[in-house]
Amino acid sequence: MPVGEVFLGAFLDVLFNRLAPDNLCLFPSEDGIRVELKKWEKKLMMIQAVLEDAEEKQLSNRAVKIWLDDLRALAYDVEDIFDEQQLTTRPSFSILHNLPSNLVSQINLGSKIKEVTSRLEELCDRRNVLELEKTSSAVGRAASVSTVSWQRPPTPCLATEPAVYGRDGDKAKVLDMVLSHDTSNDDVNFRVISIVGMAGVGKTTLARLVYNDLAVEDFNSRAWVCVSDDFDILRISKAILESITLSSCDFKDLNPVQVKLKQEVAGRKFLIVLDDVWSKDYGLWEVLKSPFMAGAPGSKIIVTTRDENVALMLGCPGECHNLELLSDKDCWSVFKKHAFASREFVASPRLCNSKFVRRKVVEKCKGLPLAARTLGGLLRCKQRDAEWQDVLNSNKWDLSDDSEIPAVLKLSYHHLPSHLKRCFAYCAIFPKDYEFEEKEVVLLWIAEGLIPQSTDYKQLEDAGVGYFRDLLSRSIFQQANGDGSKFIMHDLINDLAQWVSGETSFRLEDGANNRSQRFERALHSSFISRDFDGKSKFEVFNKVEHLRTFLPIILHEGTRYITNFVLSEVLSKFKKLRVLSLRNYYITEVPNSIRLLTHLRYLNFSGTRICDIPESVGFLCHLQILLLKDCHRLKKLPTNVENLIDLLYFDISGQNLITEMPVGMNKLKCLRTLSNFVVGLNTGSGLEDLKSLKFLRGKLCISKLRNVVQDIREPILSVKEDLEVLQLEWESLYLHDSSECSRVPDINVLDGLRPHGNLKELSIIFYGGTNFPSWVGDPSFFSIVDLRLENCEKCTCLPALGALPSLKELTIKGLRKLITIGSQIYGDDCLKPFQSLETLCCQNLGAWFHWDPIAEDGQVEKFPVLRKLSILNCPRLSERLPDHLPSLEELEVRGCEVLVVSLSGLPLLCKLELSSCKRMVCRSIDSKSIKHATLSNISEFSRLSRHNFQKVECLKIIGCEELEHLWNEICLEELPHGLRSVASLRKLFVANCRSLVSFLEACFLSNLSELVIQNCSALISLNENLTSLEYLSISECPNLKSFPEEGLPSSLQQLYVEDCPWLGANCE
Repeated sequence: MPVGEVFLGAFLDVLFNRLAPDNLCLFPSEDGIRVELKKWEKKLMMIQAVLEDAEEKQLSNRAVKIWLDDLRALAYDVEDIFDEQQLTTRPSFSILHNLPSNLVSQINLGSKIKEVTSRLEELCDRRNVLELEKTSSAVGRAASVSTVSWQRPPTPCLATEPAVYGRDGDKAKVLDMVLSHDTSNDDVNFRVISIVGMAGVGKTTLARLVYNDLAVEDFNSRAWVCVSDDFDILRISKAILESITLSSCDFKDLNPVQVKLKQEVAGRKFLIVLDDVWSKDYGLWEVLKSPFMAGAPGSKIIVTTRDENVALMLGCPGECHNLELLSDKDCWSVFKKHAFASREFVASPRLCNSKFVRRKVVEKCKGLPLAARTLGGLLRCKQRDAEWQDVLNSNKWDLSDDSEIPAVLKLSYHHLPSHLKRCFAYCAIFPKDYEFEEKEVVLLWIAEGLIPQSTDYKQLEDAGVGYFRDLLSRSIFQQANGDGSKFIMHDLINDLAQWVSGETSFRLEDGANNRSQRFERALHSSFISRDFDGKSKFEVFNKVEHLRTFLPIILHEGTRYITNFVLSEVLSKFKKLRVLSLRNYYITEVPNSIRLLTHLRYLNFSGTRICDIPESVGFLCHLQILLLKDCHRLKKLPTNVENLIDLLYFDISGQNLITEMPVGMNKLKCLRTLSNFVVGLNTGSGLEDLKSLKFLRGKLCISKLRNVVQDIREPILSVKEDLEVLQLEWESLYLHDSSECSRVPDINVLDGLRPHGNLKELSIIFYGGTNFPSWVGDPSFFSIVDLRLENCEKCTCLPALGALPSLKELTIKGLRKLITIGSQIYGDDCLKPFQSLETLCCQNLGAWFHWDPIAEDGQVEKFPVLRKLSILNCPRLSERLPDHLPSLEELEVRGCEVLVVSLSGLPLLCKLELSSCKRMVCRSIDSKSIKHATLSNISEFSRLSRHNFQKVECLKIIGCEELEHLWNEICLEELPHGLRSVASLRKLFVANCRSLVSFLEACFLSNLSELVIQNCSALISLNENLTSLEYLSISECPNLKSFPEEGLPSSLQQLYVEDCPWLGANCE
C-alpha cells in the first residue's frame, strides 16, 4: 500500500519539529543526551531521503515493507520519549509525589535514547542492504511522491459517455452562467465559472456537456485543456493555443506563446475549459490569464476542481457551481448502462431485475457516478450469480493499483499538505455512513498530536477547525443531510483513509479478526457501541500492544453496558493511550488505575453514571480534553484539578449536583472551553479565579451566583473577547435561604460580570434584583443577537433592550412581578427601536397587564422586522398589542384569557395560533395572507369572517362554544367574490364546538381535501360542495343525520365514522 507511506513521511515531519532546538532544551545536557538527539535528526534525514524509493519497492520486496513498518514503530516510540520528558520538566512534577511508579522508572533517559539510537543505526544499515536509493525530490519534503505514478490521464473534450443521467439541471445552471452577459465588472472581458465537487462526481462530464452544447457555438474561439496537478504555465498556454488554432506550436519560451495566444483571442469571444485544476498559486494564475484580457466581452473560462478554495481564488463566489451526488435513480441508470449495455445479459434474469441488486448498487455507490460506472464495468464480466453477490456483499472497494478509482482518489490524497494527510488518515477509525461533528473530530486530532503544538494554546483549536474546513473544501468531507452541523465521508473516501492508515488503525465491526493484519502495529481502534458489549468483543485486544485510541462510536443515544474486563484489564494494559472514551456506558465509578495512563490527552465519561471523579485523574498531567457532559449523578470533581495545566476543553454541562469548582481552577490557564463554573459558598474556586482564564471562548455558564460573598473589584469577563455565549444563573429565591445576608446583592454581582462587547448570546436566569444594571441593553453590545431574561422573580422593570442594534431574538419569561412593559424598553432617543428583532416571546408573566407600544408619531418605527411574536400564559394582559407590525409572519397567543387580539396592521401574517383568549378582532382590510390558523377556546367567538382567511390552507377550530356557522352569511354581503373567499382551504379540523349547527351553502369548499369533525353535538348538516375531499373523519356528532344529498365525492379515499348513530345506520 504505497500511499500509506506518504502518511509516514508526513509523520517524520512532526518528528523533525520535535527535534528543534527549543524542544531539545527539555532534555538534560549531561551524558551527551542532547548530542545523541542531534544524531537522530541526521539519521532520520538519511532515512527520509530514501523513503520514496522504499515506498515504490515495498510492493515487490517484503523486506522493504518490514523496514517501513519498523520505521513507523520507531517514530511513535520517539514521540513517546518526548512526551514523557516533557512531563518531567513541568513545574508541578516535583509536587506530584504520588506519580505512578512505572512512569518514574521510565525517566531513565539514557538507556531509552541509546536503544533508539541503536534502532536508527540498524535501520540505516538495512537501508544500504536493501539498496534503497536517494531521490532528488525527497530532499526537504516528507515522502514526496513521484508525480508520474499519480498523473491523471488527459481528458478529451469529446463525449465519452453514450448517455449522461441526472445532470440536466446542473447543465442548465452552468449554461445560464456561460451565456449571461454580466457587465458589472468592466475591468475584465471574461469571467471564470467554477464547477466544484469531489473526485468522481462528474465535473469533467458536466463541463463536456456544456462545451459541446449547441448554445455555445457563437463563441469564436474554444479550447479544452486538462491541467491536472502540474500547473505549468508554458504547457497550459501552448495547449490552449494549439486547441484554438488546431495546429502544433513549436515555441520553447512562454513569451512568444502568450503573444501568439493574445493575437488569436484579440477581439473574439472565447470559451476555454481548464479541467482538473489544483494549484492555488494566485501569481501563476495572473500570468496565465494575461493574454485573455484582449478577448471580447462575454468570454468565459470554465474551471473544474475538487477544491473550493481554488474556485474562490480564480473567480467570484457567485460563479461557482457545486456539483452534488446523483439521486439513487440516476445512479442506478449509470450502473445499468455499464453493467448490461446493449448486449444480452449473461447472468440470471432474476438478478437483472432484482431489488436486491438495485439496493446493493445504490448503497455501494452512494450517488457517485464514477463508482457506478466502475462497478458496472466490473460486474458485466461476471457470469455467475454467486460472483455478483460476492461483489455486492463486500463492504470494501477494490483499491488495487490497476483499478480506476484509486488513481482518481490518490490524486486527492497526494495534493494534501503533510499535516492534512495525518489528520485524514486518522479518520479511518470512523465507520462508513457515520455522521460526525466538526468539534468532535478537531478534539480528537488535538489529543492525538495531529495539530502541531505551539506556545499559543489559543490558536490550537482554531488551527484544527482550519484543517477540518480545508478537508471540507477539498471534498474529502461532505455535509450530511440535515441542519448542516454533521459531516460524512463517502464510502470510497473512507476506504482510502483505511488504506492510507494501513495497520495503524482497525475497526472491530470490520471483522478485524479475519484480516491479515499485524495487530502489534495497531495504534487506533474504534467500534460501534451496542446495548451490551461483552468480553468476547474485546478479545482481539490481546494481540494489540501499543494502542493509542479506544473509541466507541455512538450511532444512537441511550445507556449501554460494557464488561468490567475493559476497565480492569484491557485499559490498564495500554499505558500509551492518548484517547479513551467510555461515553454512555453504565459505569458508576472510575478505577484508580486510570492514573497509569500518563499519556492520556482525551478522556470522555459523558453520559455515564459516575458520582465523582477520583483524585487519580488529577495525575493525568497531559490531559487536554475532559468530557463529563450529562453525568447527572456527578457530585464531585478531583481536588487536584490544578495539576491539569494542559487542559483545553472541560465540559460538565448537564449536571445539577456539583456544588463548587475545586480550588486551583485559576491555574488552568490554557483552558479554551469551560462549559460551567459553579460558585461555591465559601469553598472551592471563586469568581476571581475566572480572571486568570484569559483564553475562554465559545459558551460559558456561571451558576449558583447567589453564593458570591465578596464584591467583584476587577473585571472578570470584559477582557474575554472570544466568549460568544454567556449564561448567568442564580438559584430560585424559593430554594434559597434569604436569612443569610452576607452574600453580595445580585445587582452588584451582575454589574461586576459585564462581558466583552463581542458577546453574541446572553441569558440571565433567576436573577433576584428589582432592576438591571446599566450595561444590560447598552448599545455598545453591538454583537448580541439573542437575549433571554428568565425567572427574574423580583424584577419590576426592563432595561432599554430596544437600543441593542443586532438583537434578533428576545425572550422574557417568568418575570412574575413585571406589571407593565413601558416606553423605557425602547431606549431613550432611539428612533428605530428593535431594528433587528425577528422573534419576541413573552411567557409566564403573571402580573403583566399593560404593554405601552409608544405612540405613533410618524418618527419612531418600532419592530420593523419582527417576524414571530409569541405571548404565552399572561392571564392579566388586557391592553392592545402593537398595532402595526409590518413584517410579522407568525402570531401565537395562548393563555391570555382577557386579551382581545386584533389582527389589524399585520399585512404579512401567514401563521396564526390563538388559544384561551377573549376575542379576535378582524378588520376587513387586514390579514389576507393567513395560510395556517388555529383558533382554540376563544370565549367570545360566534362567527368567522371568510374575508380574513382568503388564502388559508389549513384551519383548526377547537373549543369555540359560541360558534354556530362556518362561515356567516353577513360576509357575503361585504364580499362580492364570496364564493372564492376560502377556495385555498385544503385541511379543516373542527372539534368541541358544541353550538356549531352547519356549514352554510355559501361556504364554498371545493378544494378541501381533508375534513375532521369531532364532538360537535349540534351539527346537523354538511356542505354539498366537498368535491375534492380525500379524507373524512366524523366522531361524536349525534345529531348529524346524513351525508350530503349528492353523496360522498368520488375522490374520497378514507372515511372514518365513530359515535354518530344516524350516520352509522346510513353507512350500514
